[in-house]
Amino acid sequence: MELPFAESYKIKMVEPIQRSHRHEREQWIKEAHYNLFNLRSDQVFVDLLTDSGTGAMSDRQWSEMMLGDESYAGASSYYKMKNAIADITGFEFFLPTHQGRAAENVLFSAMVKEGDLVPGNSHFDTTKGHIEFRKATAVDCTIDEAFDTTLDHPFKGNIDLEKLENVFKKYPVEKIPMVIITITCNTSGGQPVSMQNIREVSALSHRYGVKVVFDSARFAENAYFIKKREPAYAEISIRKIVREMFSYGDAMTMSSKKDAIVNMGGFIGFREEELFQKASVFNIMFEGFITYGGMSGRDMNALAQGLYEGTEFDYLETRISQVAYLGKLLKDAGVPVQYPFGGHAIFVDAKRFLPHLPKEQYIAQSLAVELYLEGGVRGVEIGTIMADRDPVTRENRYPNLEMVRLAIPRRTYTNNHMAYVAASLINVWERRSEIRTGFRIVKEAPILRHFTVGLEKI
Repeated sequence: MELPFAESYKIKMVEPIQRSHRHEREQWIKEAHYNLFNLRSDQVFVDLLTDSGTGAMSDRQWSEMMLGDESYAGASSYYKMKNAIADITGFEFFLPTHQGRAAENVLFSAMVKEGDLVPGNSHFDTTKGHIEFRKATAVDCTIDEAFDTTLDHPFKGNIDLEKLENVFKKYPVEKIPMVIITITCNTSGGQPVSMQNIREVSALSHRYGVKVVFDSARFAENAYFIKKREPAYAEISIRKIVREMFSYGDAMTMSSKKDAIVNMGGFIGFREEELFQKASVFNIMFEGFITYGGMSGRDMNALAQGLYEGTEFDYLETRISQVAYLGKLLKDAGVPVQYPFGGHAIFVDAKRFLPHLPKEQYIAQSLAVELYLEGGVRGVEIGTIMADRDPVTRENRYPNLEMVRLAIPRRTYTNNHMAYVAASLINVWERRSEIRTGFRIVKEAPILRHFTVGLEKI
């Protein structure tokens, strides 16, 4: 008989988690002002809020932490990380930062100014936040196919070349400091970008004299999808695919809490020394000296090791197969999800799940709260609340997709947990007609409001 699929690791340590009762969860979420970010971790049974920094490190990563060099300047851990980044990405110049949004802050401080436009594929929340904080504008050039969750398209993260060139033609290129390619594209459902699209976006951008910057948090997962879905790369190794992807860019930002499988850390990679030197000034101001940048030596060691583990095919296949396992359970039960399944999460289409709720009542947030009440499962809204208000009109922005993201931490949960999550959401699906009202906002921050927003039930 054919041998069944099995995980590419075995478990060495466990962490207890506890179930709760619905009446407890009803009280907890009310006290949290219906914001899932405000819940305590011990009030959650299966936590799929994010895959950022929530994965399980390997024994080799823990071993590397014991070898960390905590020297302020020139630590051996810095050089270990530098060598790993150069080996895997091809970027010779880099700056360490404490996480991905810090990398964006440093790089955008050096590149983005008021009045600029930054085109890309569905910029994620902190990326758009850093752009708009500088009174610049993020321009979404994602292909239209990404916004049809029923459509089976292998690379829904792709940038539409016509949309992108229209931006280049409409505005002076001096006002366009970069094009951002997010790999994989989180906001559109953890969807990959094809190598062909990366190559074409790079060629088009460089023809107009515009730099290409990768938002690289899940670059290894993107490389896996290229290998599996782009025929020319079927026999190419993950690391060779990664090197080619990055060869088309001028810089990269990295939240290492994803594909480097660490709890904290990030970096910026540069092709040119001039931009590296310019950004170094801001790194010293915001993060720390350029050889530690807000990171401890032990974390740099774990990150360097994690970059190698995160680009192993067997690991990626195990990780992405678990995401697909959850997706299939939901899809087979009729639950509307973004298809094909993404690399790090299943995205539930809240508009199709609760079509009777008005958009002004925050459909995805309503669904995310119901899932928590049902089974103690914490997801996150990727919808109107996260989209923030228009910085000029201060009106709500209603995105094309209104999603609940179920982000799966790396090497953390078993497929039994995935079956539990699926059963919880299927129960909500079966009683969806009973969910008659959503929420209104009672307090919010002027930017990135979803982290701290306060809501009340209508």
